[in-house]
Amino acid sequence: MDKKVTVVGAGNVGATVAQRLCEKALCDVVLVDIIEGVPQGKALDLTEAAPVEKHDAHIIGTNSYEDTKDSDIVVITAGVPRKPGMSRDDLLSINRKIISSVTEQVVKYSPNAILIVVSNPLDAMCHVAHDVSGFPRNRIIGMAGVLDSARFRSFISMELDVSVDNIHAFVLGGHGDSMVPLPRYSTVAGIPITELIPQERLDALVARTRDGGAEIVNFLKTGSAFYAPASSVAEMTESILKDRKKILPCAVYLAGEYGISNLFIGVPAKLGKNGMEKVIEIKLTSEEDAALKKSAAAVQELVDAMKNLA
Repeated sequence: MDKKVTVVGAGNVGATVAQRLCEKALCDVVLVDIIEGVPQGKALDLTEAAPVEKHDAHIIGTNSYEDTKDSDIVVITAGVPRKPGMSRDDLLSINRKIISSVTEQVVKYSPNAILIVVSNPLDAMCHVAHDVSGFPRNRIIGMAGVLDSARFRSFISMELDVSVDNIHAFVLGGHGDSMVPLPRYSTVAGIPITELIPQERLDALVARTRDGGAEIVNFLKTGSAFYAPASSVAEMTESILKDRKKILPCAVYLAGEYGISNLFIGVPAKLGKNGMEKVIEIKLTSEEDAALKKSAAAVQELVDAMKNLA
């Protein structure tokens, strides 16, 4: 294949990302991890699945960043996952060091790559990758909104008993408790869900979307979500590699859009061969704008706290 994607971190999220990318026949994949044997074993397992899945993507597992040289996209999933009772903020110190180290290696071997950051706390880790890499803002994108919107769409589908294919939903803001689902911009076959779902049920769906990650963590006890996050990364990767220009909610570095500057925050963005090619600004009500600004303030607190740790 003529495209190469590196996935850093061979845990549940990283390995499933590799699986999704291979099975969509989007690119060759390099799976990197610091633990000897794990990326190699998972890569071999995925290679042996290729004849059954009928794709010719090549995948290698490695402990060396030299094998990642000249990657088109690097997906960063490395870091410590949340555990029950652990807030995203608790992850800040240890994951900052991990993402900083990873980014240094990525820049060394793939200076022209587009980075998709998945590690938590997501918005703060995007800032780490941005600061360490020195890449322009179009080449650093956080995976959050696609996942949050997918969760919102799933819950709407359950509520109305309709196909998820008919549902479009937007979730803005930081990836966490302050995210901003937008029912007014969420539709079923073009019909606003505000016309289909009573307000009290809508409020419940919004709340469940905000708690979507924690709900899964509480079920699993010793891990966090990985199937839906991996699918979300694959959709973003496909839009970039195939230059599809899909408008997807992602964490991107704002430079005045929505009245926010110098901050990674979830907004609709066009993804193409150059990465984040355009921020799409939609009109918000005063309440929605206030919620987005509140979410941005929460992200800013996290970034400021991280600077104090340095």
